[in-house]
Amino acid sequence: MARSSRSTRGKRKKGGLRRWVFRAVALILLIAIGFAAWLWWDMRSWRPDAALYPEQGAVIASGASGTRFETLGAIGADFVYLELASAGAAPDPGFATRLSAALDAGMKVGIVQPFDPCLRADQQSARFTRMVPRNAELLRPAIALRRTAVGCDPAVSDAAVESELMTLVNQIEMHAQKPVILQLGGDFEARHRTARSTARDLWLVRDRAKPDYAGRPWLLWSANSQLISEASEEPIEWVVVQR
Repeated sequence: MARSSRSTRGKRKKGGLRRWVFRAVALILLIAIGFAAWLWWDMRSWRPDAALYPEQGAVIASGASGTRFETLGAIGADFVYLELASAGAAPDPGFATRLSAALDAGMKVGIVQPFDPCLRADQQSARFTRMVPRNAELLRPAIALRRTAVGCDPAVSDAAVESELMTLVNQIEMHAQKPVILQLGGDFEARHRTARSTARDLWLVRDRAKPDYAGRPWLLWSANSQLISEASEEPIEWVVVQR
């Protein structure tokens, strides 16, 4: 009888412990979900402090429509970068219209050329020189290094990627008559260590938290990839300058 009583108490303790663990896990999950929801909502409008980064701007993606560049300037953008379509994709017929509209709005404008590690540099620079006019008023061009060669068919060696990148850098600089800025993604840097091997200003990418993966100072920081504003029908990428 005593043994049965002890067994019953043991089962009750184990059951109580399971319920406590379940409730604790549920509470942790609820807090995590709540924090994620708050962060998602906050990131819709978050921008770095203008007192720390007085010069701020935006990136308009290739294919974007409905951007109001006057409004973009009114909400605090000192400059705008327009992204070209990758050389491996269909041309973007709206690019010239966006470029003209941004210049007409009195904005400082630069161009971002996405680097495709699966393609030769000549093919990519041809897209740039065909779409981007020689204009001394344009900002320094940027080359976006976000995609690695994983998945290229045929396969491309790291050495070939690095060689084609330097060729593209030289070709774009020759056309623009200005040094490029390297928009360097974390995955590309981890694979190629471009920040250490290439003496160009860096543009790093990380939502909310200051990026440190390059191992040296950066010039531009994409701080919010999904900013919601009255300047665009679609989310825009918000950028700050470090001086």
